[in-house]
Amino acid sequence: MTLPRRALLGAAGALAAPAFLAPVLARAQGRFPERPITLLVPFTPGGATDVQMRALAEAASRAFGQTVVTENRPGAGSTLGAAAVARAKPDGYLVAQMTLPALRLPFLQRMPYDPRRDFTPILHLTGYTFGVLVRADGPWRTWQDLVADARARPGTHRWGNTGANGTPHLTMLDLAERERLEVEHIPFRGEADAYPALLGGHIEATAAGTGGAQMVTDGKLRYLNFWTRERVPRFPEVPTLLELGYESMVVTSPYGLVAPAGLDPGIRAALHEGFRRALHDPAHLAVLERLDQPVEYLDSEAYGRLLAETIDAEERRVTRLGLRAG
Repeated sequence: MTLPRRALLGAAGALAAPAFLAPVLARAQGRFPERPITLLVPFTPGGATDVQMRALAEAASRAFGQTVVTENRPGAGSTLGAAAVARAKPDGYLVAQMTLPALRLPFLQRMPYDPRRDFTPILHLTGYTFGVLVRADGPWRTWQDLVADARARPGTHRWGNTGANGTPHLTMLDLAERERLEVEHIPFRGEADAYPALLGGHIEATAAGTGGAQMVTDGKLRYLNFWTRERVPRFPEVPTLLELGYESMVVTSPYGLVAPAGLDPGIRAALHEGFRRALHDPAHLAVLERLDQPVEYLDSEAYGRLLAETIDAEERRVTRLGLRAG
């Protein structure tokens, strides 16, 4: 489940444009933006993604000199933001987070967009730090404890995730299959919806990002594993899936921002520059550090190449695993 990452080996430079486009860029960047920009976040308020994207929007508001408004569009496997952008006027005033499920689901069911044709890549931002959480007062101190209990009591465990056919869902399916477990997988609209269910005892575990890290620090939840390549510095005692013996399982689900297809090159350059500055804004960097998410900046062209690679990989994955719509 390692994603194509060749493009992420180094930070790309600022978006370059041919000399003949210089007057177009100057005109577009000189007048854009003239009003607020809307940033669509395809998850519920309060989760790790929402926290990070709101911090990015605040920093981008300073960079653009215009307000960047976040609008939550949860549900439908985190595809509603992409669907809205695909139908929008390509004027630069509506952008969206492009998630991995939004690239995967068109190969599972009919969607109102084509991931290869309907978007203009702006820049790549970061990737999630996923892990499995349980209640701190529960009986499972380690991942091995949870697996052993699920095996001893088949059909009784309910494992949450952030949405049907999303990356946490598929990874938990993969883990359950590898361990030959009979587990009920419960999709939520985002991790913020999963935490109350976990704290209330309605599910035994959930896969999520780091939006629940403060609850771990407060002694309410416990991480049993992380899906990163290396251990997370804030929780050095928690092993990775690699360390637990799951070969090649590094799962971070990288994401960036897209606008509608047909966007003026100068507006794309202006969007890229404003959000690039926001990505590296100290206030936003502090939020990424708090969420244990790395900066994985790619400019528009490099991000476009990564999207193309990822779309091809997801199409192969859906075919290989025989996935069906959730």
